[in-house]
This record gives sequence, structure tokens and C-alpha cells, in this order.
Amino acid sequence: MYKNLTKQELDDRLARFRAVMENTDPDWDTAIIIGKVNQYYFTGTMQDGIMIIKKNGKASYYVRRSFERAKNESAFADIYFMESYREAAASAGTDCGNTYLETDIVSISLLERLKKYFNMRKINALDKVLFSVRAIKTPYELNWIEYSGKQHQDILQNTVPALLKEGMSEADFGAELFEKMVKQGYQGISRFAMFQTEIVIGQIGFGESSIYPTSFDGPGGAYGMCPAVPLVGSRERKLKRGDLVFVDIGFGTNGYHSDKTQVYFFGGKPSDEMIKAHRACIEVQKHAAELLRPGAIPAEIYNSIINGLSGDFKQNFMGFGNRQVKFLGHGVGLHIDELPVIANGFYEPLAENMVIALEPKKGITNIGMVGVEDTYIVAPDGGRCITGGGSDIMVV
Repeated sequence: MYKNLTKQELDDRLARFRAVMENTDPDWDTAIIIGKVNQYYFTGTMQDGIMIIKKNGKASYYVRRSFERAKNESAFADIYFMESYREAAASAGTDCGNTYLETDIVSISLLERLKKYFNMRKINALDKVLFSVRAIKTPYELNWIEYSGKQHQDILQNTVPALLKEGMSEADFGAELFEKMVKQGYQGISRFAMFQTEIVIGQIGFGESSIYPTSFDGPGGAYGMCPAVPLVGSRERKLKRGDLVFVDIGFGTNGYHSDKTQVYFFGGKPSDEMIKAHRACIEVQKHAAELLRPGAIPAEIYNSIINGLSGDFKQNFMGFGNRQVKFLGHGVGLHIDELPVIANGFYEPLAENMVIALEPKKGITNIGMVGVEDTYIVAPDGGRCITGGGSDIMVV
């Protein structure tokens, strides 16, 4: 189902970017885009290059490698070969004036290389502008996100239960799950914008592994392979009867993701405590989803939900112990972690066709993490779920 971006789609995205920039800073002169995902968003190809957008001029993409592939893949008109930034500066102009850069990505050494060829009178952060532009999805993007959501639901509902076998390690389960996902259309990687975040498919945990401390900014946990690779799954932790199984994974197709979590119970019946906590998370998700309407304020959604929870339920909610995260949901698209965020501090109103994953979860001592996560499209009647919606703990 590989499908290139059309020229009209790319033109529309660039026009929306210019409009947001004018609203953000009417005195902007130049935007320089280094990040490959953002370059893909505007050009439809992902190369080693630099994109330069001028307020009073054209947008150009300068590619070191692979220029041939960029030309083959992209409907973007102004793609040029460069050996170094010198050629890009000679073509686009060295005077950048009031300049915007992805300050979350551009290192000091890279900035010094840019300064060698470009004269930047003032440097501003471009990251929030780009995430703002990308937050409202086009029909093209929604098509791929919804397709991803359907495959995602099928994998977790129909494939995972058959993979779980007594005595298998988390790593074995992760490997088998990855194979099934790729065969069903998964792109092989789940991308995060979060600095220095690496992930293959998501967080997988048997029992207490799912509440083990990690550096990842999410409610769940995982032992991982080893201290150097705290991902995928443990080779030592083996599945046994009576284990809760936590599967929080992304699914991406043609660049676009969905996000979903499903909890299973292996070789028995979950306790009343597990069922009660899990179903309470489902109710939180349903309530939050109803509030995902155009014009709603993310911080107000977050506070209305959190303030409605009992003190007992808040213990180990959205994490375990002192590792509770401060959000209920997050935007999803080319990255799994995008704007908007359902959390305090986020006051920009929601808009129709934003895509948000809601993930209320709760840790249980010595048991693991219960709860749900599903992906929704903001709509006038509330969030429209594209990953099936929260379901009970599945007994395997």
C-alpha cells in the first residue's frame, strides 16, 4: 500500500506552515529544517539534507544523500544536490535574518556549522510551530492512521493471545510479536520525538516487569534486555501461569502511527482487584474521550478527570510509586508523542482531526500494570476511536 505524497498535499502543508509562522511571528525571515521527520512532512522523502523556507521567497530542499532517491520519491519541486551547506547557502542566500531552527534537534556543533555559511541575526525555536502545524491531520494522514489503527486492533485482539506460551521469555514474545506485526504491515519502527528515546515496538512486561522503573516517560515499565538496552523484553523473565501480561505498543504504516495497550491474564482468572482497577481505567478513558471536541482545552480536560478521581485510585495511577506521569493522553502522527498533550500547561484549544491517544493506567503492587490505551480522532461529538476502544483484561 505504499503511496507517495502528492504535490497538492505538500503545497497545502507548506501553506499552512507559512500561515502559522505569520501568526507566531510576522517578522520571521527564514526557517531551516534539519529533522528528517519534518523534512518528510514537507517533501515526502527522508534524506540527509536541509530544508530552507523563506518568508519572502521559495522553499528549497538541499540533499547530500540520496539526491537520486529524493527526486524519485518526492513531488516537491525544488530539490537540489549539495555536497555541503556551502552550496545550500549559495543557492538560498546567506542572509537568513530572523531565523527559526529546531532547537530540540540542532546541537551546538551543528549550529556552528550552520553559522559558518548562514548569517542568522536572531535564532528562535521552531519546534512548537512544526508540532502545531502537524497536529491537525489531513485526509491523507487520517487515512494511514486509521489503517494503522485497524491493524493494531487486530494484532492485539486476535494475534497476541495465540503467541503467549508458558515458559517463553519476554524477549521471545517480543520477537514473535514483531514478526507478526511486520507481516501485517507494520513499518518496523515506532518513532518518538522525545530526546534520545529509542523503541522498537513498545513496552512489553510479564507481571511485575510492567511496573519496573524506566527512563521512558510513560505509565508502564519494563525490565528490557539489559541496562544498555532497556527495551524489547527480558531474556530471563519467563511467562508463568497467573501472570498479568502488559502490551503497550505502537503500530505504524507509511510513517503514521496509532497507539494502543491491551492487558492479558495468562493461565487463570484475574483477581477482583485487577478487574476493578482495570475497569475503572476504562471508565476514565470513556469520560476523557467524550471531551475530545473542537474548542476543548487540554488542561481543563486533564484537571476535570484528575479532580474527579478518589484519593485511593490516584495512588499508582498513571505510573507506579513516585513514577507517576503528569498527562492522560498525547498526540499521535509521524511521531507517537506529538501535540496536543492532555495535561496541565496545554491551553491551545483542540481542533477537529487532531489525533490523540488516551492511556489511563494503574499499577498494582507485585502484580503489574492494568489499564487501557486507544487512539482517537477529535470530532464534534467527541473522540472517535480508531483502535477498537478499551476492553476488559483478556484471559488466555
